[in-house]
Amino acid sequence: MNYVLISKSFDAYDNLALDEYLLNTLSEEDRILYFYINRKAVIIGRNQNPWLECNLNQLNADGVQLVRRISGGGAVYHDEGNLNFSFMCHEKKYDEKEQTGIILKALETLGIHAETTGRNDIAIDGRKFSGNAYCRRQNIQQRHGTLLVSSDLTVFDRYLKVPEQKLIAKGVKSVRSRICNLAEYKSDITTDEMMNAIIDAYKEEYGDGISYPEDKLDTEKIHAIKDKNSSWEWTMGEAPAFDYLFENRFPWGTAQICLTVKNAVIENTRVFSDALDDTLSERMVNCLKGVRFQKDEIQKKLLLLEGETRDIAEYIMGTFK
Repeated sequence: MNYVLISKSFDAYDNLALDEYLLNTLSEEDRILYFYINRKAVIIGRNQNPWLECNLNQLNADGVQLVRRISGGGAVYHDEGNLNFSFMCHEKKYDEKEQTGIILKALETLGIHAETTGRNDIAIDGRKFSGNAYCRRQNIQQRHGTLLVSSDLTVFDRYLKVPEQKLIAKGVKSVRSRICNLAEYKSDITTDEMMNAIIDAYKEEYGDGISYPEDKLDTEKIHAIKDKNSSWEWTMGEAPAFDYLFENRFPWGTAQICLTVKNAVIENTRVFSDALDDTLSERMVNCLKGVRFQKDEIQKKLLLLEGETRDIAEYIMGTFK
């Protein structure tokens, strides 16, 4: 069955808890498109360091929620001018091109021509208005993202700390200069209008799309996820104490690798990254624990892994004296 679910809450903890619950419980036969809007919140990626990515004092002073999501990627600011969507289905049915096509088709019906760009963005004239992140639980794949409809772009630099080298790599001077609202291209657009256009395109693509039955939602389990998401341990963790820090920007994102070394052996590893690979940190932590702090030993372990860790291995090896 193809479902559509629209959250009635504007609380980021509620909405991301429901997002995670659906990913955990969706049946292999079903597909769902979930929408939600958050009031003033900064959402950080699964492996990001909030101490370095966010202006925490300003968030607290302005009453802005700080929420860590389960997917990878970077930090984003949400308000009521930002529409969030989440596609979920079994990996056999999962088709990112179809999902992007639904978004682009909905925009076209509203008279807005957009295109995909970069690793996970949708943009107009090179200016980003939508970013996406990904997660998997068992055989269910999730792709969730944002759509800047009429968001307050003036506060992005107020709440988010974007690494200077990331801005240099993109050839811009601030977060605000490389993003835009859809309202700049259609002045009267609303989040409801955008959502309804996506729902229509979704139904056209898959043939139907009925409302998700609320009696299928286990509120006790959703509240348990919310409690986890709103905890200090999940959101902030502990400020890392480390002996060695390796930090660099790669084609796929930034990474900070913190190593604690005792008796010439790596005792603990913390990896902070805005990489879309949400498993990157966990895989590196498991890989390096107990390894001797020697160039050849570290390189040998890291090169056993796949993907971005190859780039990290080469960088770390290049910094050893």
